[in-house]
Amino acid sequence: MKNYTRTTGLMQRGIDFLGSETAILCGAMSWVSERNLVSAISNAGGFGVIACGAMDPGLLDKEIAATKALTDKPFGVNLITMHPQLFDLIEVCGKHGVGHVVLAGGIPPKGSVEAIKGSANPAKVICFAPTLALAKKLLRSGADALVIEGMEAGGHIGPVSTSVLAQEMLPELAEEHLIFVAGGIGRGHAIAGYLEMGAAGVQLGTRFACATESIAHADFKKAFFRASARDAVASVQVDARLPVIPVRALKNKGTEEFTAKQREVAAVLDREEIAMAEAQLQIEHYWAGALRRAVIDGDVENGSLMAGQSVGMLKEEEPVATIIDKLMAQSEDALTRR
Repeated sequence: MKNYTRTTGLMQRGIDFLGSETAILCGAMSWVSERNLVSAISNAGGFGVIACGAMDPGLLDKEIAATKALTDKPFGVNLITMHPQLFDLIEVCGKHGVGHVVLAGGIPPKGSVEAIKGSANPAKVICFAPTLALAKKLLRSGADALVIEGMEAGGHIGPVSTSVLAQEMLPELAEEHLIFVAGGIGRGHAIAGYLEMGAAGVQLGTRFACATESIAHADFKKAFFRASARDAVASVQVDARLPVIPVRALKNKGTEEFTAKQREVAAVLDREEIAMAEAQLQIEHYWAGALRRAVIDGDVENGSLMAGQSVGMLKEEEPVATIIDKLMAQSEDALTRR
């Protein structure tokens, strides 16, 4: 990697925290952020993150081991807070000495942060913070760093844009805490701006989804290359009694099927045949299956094409190392021009 002095200087706190050459994290994308892409990103100077998703402890154990066989650089593991085996998954991360655990999908349950930081191999904890009040609470509760992710992101999203979250949170928190910005970042020029505002680094997902090292099906990648920003739409909630976190994906038959799935789960909930937690878990399992159909099987009509609005900037398959170099060069150019 070339010497990007200005960008690296602004990223230094994030670099020291992650142990990587750059403070560029890859967002955890189910079925995509696995051993091949994660190791490639870490080997290229970024920070790869395994998407545990719906994996059970045995599968996660194998995935971490396989990733360690492909890289000796630091990488993290993303765990979903509502996973019924969360504490077993935390134990697996501790067994392998994973240095950073990212908790996503909701407020970390009681004892989870302590379990991650208090094992024989304590790890750093990174949490997602959708509001300033929750950000402060998570930091008080032991989070070592936060990701603030705007609605432009792919996958599960909140209601506020990245630029507004950054303006709201960075001036309040960035001086004393490590804050990574995510959502809609496709070029290094945006990275430069967030670093100047105080961010310790950034997280990108969509930009890496179609990398050469990504195992995503060729048809999945082609769908991304054809798409524009306006094709990446947020899912619609059909029943207020079933609080479903919106998901941003490329519009296809799969998005319509999800609307039908919500109605189905809501009806079962109405009949009191399942509890709310189970209903939400069914929704998560739906997404895991729909994603697999698109990413692995290449069913771009019925599967879920989770993508951020930066998808319109993707035009070709590139190696991870090239992507990271381009992002750093663009950021450096922007900072130099300033």
